[in-house]
Amino acid sequence: MEPLFKGLISDEYDQLVDTAVVGDEPCYVINDDGFLRHVPSRPIDLEILKTFGKQIEGNEKLIADQATKMLGQEDLFTRAIVETQLKNLDKQYDLILNTGIPEETRVYLGMMGFRVILDIHGEILKIEYPAAAPDGQGDGE
Repeated sequence: MEPLFKGLISDEYDQLVDTAVVGDEPCYVINDDGFLRHVPSRPIDLEILKTFGKQIEGNEKLIADQATKMLGQEDLFTRAIVETQLKNLDKQYDLILNTGIPEETRVYLGMMGFRVILDIHGEILKIEYPAAAPDGQGDGE
């Protein structure tokens, strides 16, 4: 098991935070001027997941519609299942923390500009989300 957002977390000096497992506990390793602080990842990962949940709140129907289109399963039953899962996202956090997220998802998040900045004590200073152009288009000309 490894921290959920491995490779997406930096310290306040813009240095990528390393990860390690201490005993059976995944940790983010923050370099505090040569002293390596091992901070349990679960509370940090949970806080990040909760911020995702807040962004989804109130948009479950739209997200469910888009997700079922992407899956190619636009039937009412599938859309209802996806929407229900989104509305009960807080009940999914433990499952996500225990199973992790695919490496491809982490890479995609990083490519899109997602990043978390921690202080030396493991407190979240800032979460940077991928930016979309105001017209909803990409950066293309």
